Amino acid sequence: MNDTLVTLVGNAATGVEFRETTTGGMARFRFAVTPRRWDREKQLWTDGHTSFYTVWAWRTLALNLSGSVSVGEPLVVHGRLKVREEEREGQRRTFVDIEAVAVGHDLTRGTAAFRRVLRGEPALTARAGSAERAGASARPEGFTGPGGADGPDGPDVLGDPGDSGKPYGSATKRPTGRQKAGKKLASVP
Repeated sequence: MNDTLVTLVGNAATGVEFRETTTGGMARFRFAVTPRRWDREKQLWTDGHTSFYTVWAWRTLALNLSGSVSVGEPLVVHGRLKVREEEREGQRRTFVDIEAVAVGHDLTRGTAAFRRVLRGEPALTARAGSAERAGASARPEGFTGPGGADGPDGPDVLGDPGDSGKPYGSATKRPTGRQKAGKKLASVP
């Protein structure tokens, strides 16, 4: 398959909307990317035109996003670029979406503390007000995006190691010291 993979650096422009679907969790948020350029005449950095993207995530990534990302936070988003055209109110409009494969905080602009989440412990990714979001059972009307109503066809590009119900990497091997330490940290309130 010839997908266009892109990596974008920018800021979360909206909060993450999380919905539970028949195939697992689904999340979306708007992402703003503003290039900065050195203006030689003024001898200072200036902002270029801001581009906005809708970032879509599925399953485990969607759940982790809902508990980890807030408006304005600097992020790095890696995923499949999707450009779609729709006709709304008699006008043809173009939308640019990213089907996220990986999302992380941009550590050039701050620090973050990573916590491994074990399947079945959603409280570790919960933020204030996310209990109401987690209770939603279907996509609201008009909530569409790449991959149709229930997500993209086929499995994640990198797979979902949490599907076994066990910590990452422990499905067939004995856990390493790092995995044991991560499990202990994940169980700490």
